[in-house]
Amino acid sequence: MRSTSYTFAAIGAYIIWGFIAFPLKGLSTYPSTQILFYRILMAFICLPVLLILFRRQAIADTVALYKASDKKSRLVSILAAIAGSLLLTANWLFFIYVVNQVSLQTASFAYLICPILTAFLGYALLKESLSPQQWLAVAISFISCAILGYESLGNMAFSLLIALSYALYLISQRYVKVYDKMVLLTLQVGMAFLLISCLGQGFRGVPPASAEFYGIVFVLSTVFTILPLFLNLFALKGLKSATVGILMYINPLVSFLVAFFAFNEQVSFIQWLAYLLIFLSVLLFISKIKIGYKLGNISG
Repeated sequence: MRSTSYTFAAIGAYIIWGFIAFPLKGLSTYPSTQILFYRILMAFICLPVLLILFRRQAIADTVALYKASDKKSRLVSILAAIAGSLLLTANWLFFIYVVNQVSLQTASFAYLICPILTAFLGYALLKESLSPQQWLAVAISFISCAILGYESLGNMAFSLLIALSYALYLISQRYVKVYDKMVLLTLQVGMAFLLISCLGQGFRGVPPASAEFYGIVFVLSTVFTILPLFLNLFALKGLKSATVGILMYINPLVSFLVAFFAFNEQVSFIQWLAYLLIFLSVLLFISKIKIGYKLGNISG
């Protein structure tokens, strides 16, 4: 029964993230930088409160673990946390812009290729091994990107920007994997808020006068960011990373369905071919998983 709870938590998290286009589309008339600023601001307000209410022991454990580490480990942890903050901020900005200004399909495609791209970067940067079958999956994934780029180089570039920023975020978090993920996220969101605050009013614009704007941003930050994150973290307590990794594909698949049926986005033959190839590469890759990268993180 407990295992079922973990599974449903993971499925619930990815289904919720799959519907994130609805609040974002509700903010499509606002600049992406402004949406990002207030999304981070809301998360910056809510996350510390949740930590204090539900994860005080995790805070104490994280502080104790940091103090017990040597000087080099502390420096690596600080640099990895800063890198993670920058990459997460960039990923959110790219995703918001692409959903509202390009297409939901383009954003969804990014999260189909992201796990395979992460595996490739794990091999290139961390010297992690890939099986021949996984190398074939990587090759097919790159072919699908080339096909998509043939029809629209711009859309393919946007998908790669989203996927690359998120994949690099995952890679950077391997250096701080011993720390509590929620505590780390809170610190990273805090650093992100300081960063975008320093960019000035030209980045965030004039504060909107509409109460609807703040209501939608609050929903975006809580229901579509913090809630699925908690579900994802809960799932990782009882499920293997590989299992959660497979369930991750629910997110882009739901997003594709939302794009087709809710927002009436059209799909060309070339796009269908690219999506079919990436789906094939996913099946090849997950049938023999040797890279258990952690997916206790934020999507979109």
